[in-house]
Amino acid sequence: MPATECQRRPGDLRPECRLIALMNQKGGVGKTTTAVNLAAALAEQGRATLLVDLDPQAHASLHVGFSADDNSSTVYDVLLESRSPETASTCVERALVHVEDNLWLIPASVDLAAAETELAPAPDRRERLSRALGALQGRFDVVIIDCPPSLGLLTLNALSAAREVIVPMQAHFLALQGVGRLLETVSLVGAEANPELRVSGVVLCMHEETTRHAREVVADLDRFFADSAGQSVPWAGARVLRPPIRRNIKLAECPSFGQTIFQYAPSCPGAEDYRALAQGLIAEWDRLLARRAADEPAPPVVVSAASREAQTTAS
Repeated sequence: MPATECQRRPGDLRPECRLIALMNQKGGVGKTTTAVNLAAALAEQGRATLLVDLDPQAHASLHVGFSADDNSSTVYDVLLESRSPETASTCVERALVHVEDNLWLIPASVDLAAAETELAPAPDRRERLSRALGALQGRFDVVIIDCPPSLGLLTLNALSAAREVIVPMQAHFLALQGVGRLLETVSLVGAEANPELRVSGVVLCMHEETTRHAREVVADLDRFFADSAGQSVPWAGARVLRPPIRRNIKLAECPSFGQTIFQYAPSCPGAEDYRALAQGLIAEWDRLLARRAADEPAPPVVVSAASREAQTTAS
């Protein structure tokens, strides 16, 4: 898939881009599956969407059919070369890959595993991704960042660049315990590197709502977020995002074909769930933007001296 320039149509412009980091320090919870298919669902709904694969395993890139070669420019190059706004703009443009309508990718490769060591001496090592994405300002409605399952320099770059965090998880007791620690981590990192970072909520993956254990875990999560409302914590407005993503074999199969769930089985339960999840996020975001627009004061009317003189003469 060749890289193509992202062209924006005037009717598609959004006043703000939504930058979302998908993060969980535990592997195998459906994080990459959610990153890819949520991005694809948002693109299907007409939103210009960028998927950033920040995991050295490069599973998100493979999921959409991208395989790096010696001539590929990847997120590794973006991080290493984004030493200034000018170099960031050049390298991020070179790395963009067009996947399908409204969906673009900044891919990863195994080289990314060396980035943490190579960036360690750089004083701006946490800001490289933020600088690169800043060069794309106005080009996308949504940016989805697939974080690695660890709290290293790559994840710190994601948390510095993002405005919000979504946590994919399974409704298991041990996963529930891990969410609390993860939220504390986001709070600590955000306080130092990105004070405006907020946790939007949790996406339940591979969900089996018929089991009593799953229902109890979801109820615990709902209570936890309800109790956090109004507190001075980054997850004060977080919630369990619905619908949950049901366990569906099609979601496990589609990466082996290099396809999103909407290309592979667009009518299966997994596609239905990610589509509904995307529609809910879009509706929520549009309502927020509408409220912000309504609250903004009208711009002052500036009357030039010549206009005042003409009005005086006319009167």
